[in-house]
Amino acid sequence: MKKILMTAMIILLAYFAQAQVMQQKAVWSTIAMPQLRCWVCKEKIEAHLFQEKGPNDDAGIIKWIINLNAGNMRIQYYPDRITLDYIRVSLNNAGFDADSTKATPDAYNILPPICKRKDDGGGPQKGKPCNIDPKLQ
Repeated sequence: MKKILMTAMIILLAYFAQAQVMQQKAVWSTIAMPQLRCWVCKEKIEAHLFQEKGPNDDAGIIKWIINLNAGNMRIQYYPDRITLDYIRVSLNNAGFDADSTKATPDAYNILPPICKRKDDGGGPQKGKPCNIDPKLQ
């Protein structure tokens, strides 16, 4: 009888302990991305983030806002599911610099020339602004 009572108490304790676990609030963070200046780069990053987000949106990334003029991205995520460092590494694996972290060489070499660093001849060309939506031109 003691075993049954003890087992029931353990099950009840486990149930109530699980019920009290609460999800952290979503937070916004800004990531500086100096290569992020054109629509090609924006589309590549968005495709990568949609893949990273997962089919059920359970990876922790909620949404993002990309600012081409400032060369940064604001991202909203759940810190108990994904960390900001993981997001930066993910962007590095897509070929982009994120804050102070550099892109992985293999992924960076695959990027189109316009999305590369200015030191490597990337970015907008003279007389061809690329931060304007091509559909509006």
